[in-house]
Amino acid sequence: MAKILIVYHSQTGKTEKMARAVAAGAKSIEGVEVLFKKAADATLEDLLTADGLAVGTPENFGYMSGMVKDFFDRTYLGAQEKVFRKPFVVFISAGNDGTGALRAIERIALGYKFKTVYQPVIAKGSITEEILNQCHELGATIAGGCQMSIY
Repeated sequence: MAKILIVYHSQTGKTEKMARAVAAGAKSIEGVEVLFKKAADATLEDLLTADGLAVGTPENFGYMSGMVKDFFDRTYLGAQEKVFRKPFVVFISAGNDGTGALRAIERIALGYKFKTVYQPVIAKGSITEEILNQCHELGATIAGGCQMSIY
């Protein structure tokens, strides 16, 4: 059984909607367990025991949320050499274009040595049905790849 950790932060509810769609996509794959955690509640143990990681953040001042950054800060040292090439995906609720938040997360992912396995989903403005469908696909893709040991 594959386990997918979804870590997110949301103040307005937009990123949480996206996270729930990612979770639904992951759960649509038979034999996948989803661990759905707010960034403040996610732990190093959650990260280490997961087969794949999905991170969601709002774009705050052109950067990821402070709570998502806090998750990375709290888990980085303990995760070193233990998460090499762990499958990883990103989703962002952006007020602007999301590129600043994405760049920051991608740089951090390089430090962890995560393996990005699917293109990020960036919602610019409203959370549309199309965005939710993309998030569902994102979740199903990482879950399916982990379940089949492709990643």
